[in-house]
Amino acid sequence: MSGATQTIRLRRPQTDNAAPKPRKQDRHSGILQDQLRRSDRPPWSPSFSLAFRIVLLIRVLGAMYSNIDDCDEVFNFWEPLHYFDKGYGFQTWEVSPKYAIRSWTYVLLHLLPTRLASFIAENDKRPSFFAVRIFLAVISTFSEVILYRQVYEKVNQRVGRYLFFMLAFSAGMWNASTAFLPSSFAMYTSSVAFAYSIAPSSVQGHRKTIVSTIMFATGAIVGWPFALALAIPFVFEELFVFGADTVPSASYGHWISTRWKRLFGTGVLASFIFIPVVAIDSFAYGKLSVVPWNIVRYNIFSDRGPNLYGTESWNFYILNLLLNFNVLTPFALLSLPALAITYGIDRKRLGSVKRSKEESSPFPLLGLRLAPFYLWLLILSKQEHKEERFMFPAYPMLCFNAAITVYLMRGWLETVFIKLTKSPYRASHSSIFRSFTSSAVLCSILLSVSRILALWNYYHAPMTLMYALESQEIPTLLNDTGLLPTPLPPLGAPMNKKVQQPRIDLSPIKELDLTLCIGKEWYRFPGHYLVPTGVNVEFIKSEFDGLLPGHFRESANGTLGLWPRPETRYIPKNMNDLNREESSHYVPVSRCDYLMDLDFPSHPSSSPSEPRYSTLIDIWEKTSCRPFLDARHSPLLSRALWMPGENWRQLNSWGEFCLLKNTALVEGKVQDVRERRGNRK
Repeated sequence: MSGATQTIRLRRPQTDNAAPKPRKQDRHSGILQDQLRRSDRPPWSPSFSLAFRIVLLIRVLGAMYSNIDDCDEVFNFWEPLHYFDKGYGFQTWEVSPKYAIRSWTYVLLHLLPTRLASFIAENDKRPSFFAVRIFLAVISTFSEVILYRQVYEKVNQRVGRYLFFMLAFSAGMWNASTAFLPSSFAMYTSSVAFAYSIAPSSVQGHRKTIVSTIMFATGAIVGWPFALALAIPFVFEELFVFGADTVPSASYGHWISTRWKRLFGTGVLASFIFIPVVAIDSFAYGKLSVVPWNIVRYNIFSDRGPNLYGTESWNFYILNLLLNFNVLTPFALLSLPALAITYGIDRKRLGSVKRSKEESSPFPLLGLRLAPFYLWLLILSKQEHKEERFMFPAYPMLCFNAAITVYLMRGWLETVFIKLTKSPYRASHSSIFRSFTSSAVLCSILLSVSRILALWNYYHAPMTLMYALESQEIPTLLNDTGLLPTPLPPLGAPMNKKVQQPRIDLSPIKELDLTLCIGKEWYRFPGHYLVPTGVNVEFIKSEFDGLLPGHFRESANGTLGLWPRPETRYIPKNMNDLNREESSHYVPVSRCDYLMDLDFPSHPSSSPSEPRYSTLIDIWEKTSCRPFLDARHSPLLSRALWMPGENWRQLNSWGEFCLLKNTALVEGKVQDVRERRGNRK
């Protein structure tokens, strides 16, 4: 046939039911809008999936390597969880049914990871500790990435990118994200609530109202009731601000009625969260217990209150935030003034300006989103009793405010550049603005990494010593008693790295009935999860004259019933809410087989209650020691940050945090076990 023959090609008919292609998001639809290079490709920012993987990696690293900075985390949360899981642990007065200001509901939310870890490593508690932390890392990652993407889509893509790096790498988020504390739980829920509240309110915005209200309520009811204060700007906007709605005067009554009904209806729905929380806590304490109300009553309406545990000056939180967020703190504090300056010199940055009384201006809308951090800081600074963990719920808002300030300051630079050069074209091709924002974010990251490394190098010794007790000292004792089925190789003998070493079962250590004691460093105890099963932990008298925790009534594992640990309902006789010392919580030092103690050889101090145990070499032997920063005698900069090199290290003063062994007592117990084994043979 001829090569010029024409053919007919058939095509499937198009139907109206074909799925439309997803519409590309308008990058200039957010509250803040770029003014230069508006038609260019958007700035690079990670997708939800990539952002989640990056943040999760960082949070898991934090779960594995971050310190426990607050003794309240150990004694009020790790210890009750350990008790419920293993049947023994320390009990504070807050967990006594008489006072009931700690929620067992919150504690038991973390039980599943411990059970999964116990299933994998049956005779080892240590994996349970890290399983809980990794569980918290996953939850924190979800909340942070949700916030980042909402800011990216609803505020501005550049702001979202700044926020991503600020959240991921700040030292404050490193500390708070995997802390087993109600304030961290409130941080997770408040992040999600704040993320959904970012879009301007509207009559059709049911999803925003429902999600934000329920998440704020969950954080307050399950976690920490005071975190509800972060919802005040959101509630104000829902009730009184037009937001995305255009409301003619004739429709105002119907509009406000719709908004109020929706918010209060959602609030009633959120209040049902009280039902399981009150039910679980009432089962735990053996009486009707509304723990959120108990917390509020004690802290606000009690004549005793938290001031018994110390007070701080008004600037405590400012200094603490500078330590944890460095340059981000002044950026966050400047966010509202920066918005006012932008209103004067770069008004187009927030899109169209309010033109009628029927619409909301974008300026108050953004101001309401900047308000939660200021409100939280003001409320906490007014309280005399201050602790770092109280700021946790507002940490993501701090990063948001800082990201807004960096973006607005970039806008000022653009405005000044154009005014001086009279050339928007030159401004659109200048790298000055990118260099400014990159420098601000990179400076924050470097300072935060330095702070994180300082926390590890300066203060991680207590957790390291607990690992040394489990991995070195206890196996050595078991080897000496002959309780190990396979003797350990001699100390210093070469190990065959190609052959997997068998896991050592530490359970026979119970035969030695060892006691680990803690004196003046009681508040650095990392919890029973890091102490091998079979080792008792006790307090000895020190200069501290407040109330130390006692022991829960020991409970048999596997107890059946509607509430498996009925001992939680027992009211201990030796507890009080006056921080009054209770001598029954101490044991004599002569009963201690091991002792955790801190000594500063360069600046020694001792007293009858706090002798320098490490120098009493006729009684105590150093089994393992780690350097520990003497913050009181170290310069501010070098103790706050870490830098590589011996010269930087020598700027600081150091002590020794040691695990000490009562040689005669331990050797006597080892000999007794040997004799019993010999008699049985």
